[in-house]
Amino acid sequence: MKGNAVVGQSGGPTSVINSSLCGVIQGALASAQIDRIYGMRWGIEGFLQDQIDDLGRESPATIEALRRTPSSALGSCRYKLLDSDLPRVLDLLARHDIRYLFLIGGNDTMDTVHRVERYCRDHGYDLAGIGVPKTVDNDLHGTDHTPGYGSAARYVALSIQQAGRLADDMQRVDRFVIHQTVGRNVGWLAAAAALAKRRDEEAPHLIYLPERPLSRTRVLEEVRTCVGAYGRASIVCGEGVVWEDGTPVSASKTQDRFANIEYGAMGGTSAAIALHHLIAHETGLRGEFQITESLSMCAIDRASESDLEEAYACGRRAVELADGGESGVMVTIVRTGSDPYGVRYGTIPLHEVAERAKPLPDSFIAASGSFVTPAFLDYARPLVGELPEYPVLRHT
Repeated sequence: MKGNAVVGQSGGPTSVINSSLCGVIQGALASAQIDRIYGMRWGIEGFLQDQIDDLGRESPATIEALRRTPSSALGSCRYKLLDSDLPRVLDLLARHDIRYLFLIGGNDTMDTVHRVERYCRDHGYDLAGIGVPKTVDNDLHGTDHTPGYGSAARYVALSIQQAGRLADDMQRVDRFVIHQTVGRNVGWLAAAAALAKRRDEEAPHLIYLPERPLSRTRVLEEVRTCVGAYGRASIVCGEGVVWEDGTPVSASKTQDRFANIEYGAMGGTSAAIALHHLIAHETGLRGEFQITESLSMCAIDRASESDLEEAYACGRRAVELADGGESGVMVTIVRTGSDPYGVRYGTIPLHEVAERAKPLPDSFIAASGSFVTPAFLDYARPLVGELPEYPVLRHT
């Protein structure tokens, strides 16, 4: 099927989303089926305004440099495509003779590709729609992990490792510290903090996951136990942790256009701040909280090498699938082994990705509900890579 292609990026960025973009662009430029490769400026929202760039005009060096460029080079959006938008989308696709659609994103993005591809098919317009996975949350169904997760997990692990050393040395001042990760209502990123821990006394001591509801009594008991044992308590919490009655610890109620809760947004209290208030008020201890928000999504200096390579490979694979006549699927990463680590690339129907999410499985959560299991560490280590080791002075 001869024609042009368009690629877009949606949602929050990752450290490696531009590596996937590079893969798509280079794959499209090498394809005998694709004449031109366009880029959506501001995702599907910009496309509706006919904002597209001819990426073939960029120098090969600029395209290659995308493999290690942070944020979303094309610009992103969080626009929920309306049914009333679909005729406009089809008109623009036809006007620019676009026969190949590639969108890089998460669940909501896969829903967009699915709806556009299905609408075009129902209206007799030949279009190959392929989704390229992306999210630091690691909650996409059907793939072992998502491009972006390994780098964000590395960011979290390094932050906890270094902040843990700070908390240890400052324990005479601050007796507890709470580090909040992004990830909405799944705990994949919070769990990654455990990779920083090599000895019992090291951070983190407690990891609070959205998959395990909290009680105030439990939190206070566990913090007091850690302070008694180690002199301080190092706590990591996912932004979407909830109390036993299902109420978000953050007390957030605002939602985005896709009905996702925006934790701590619009003046709401974040989970870390709420837990800090609880612990300080009930124990009288002084403590800190650390909320990094989107920094873990764009820290190219902490990117995982395997993540960079796999993100690029997913972009190239998307074009190969389209060239081969595939449509209506998302590229997946299939793990072939953890020691030694290896992957291959598969597919899953877009509608299955759009309809389901992937929480942290029970086998990765410790019986206490406040830490992870060795099985999770085995899963995550190859994605994150080696962490540095720092000396510990012996005190007499």
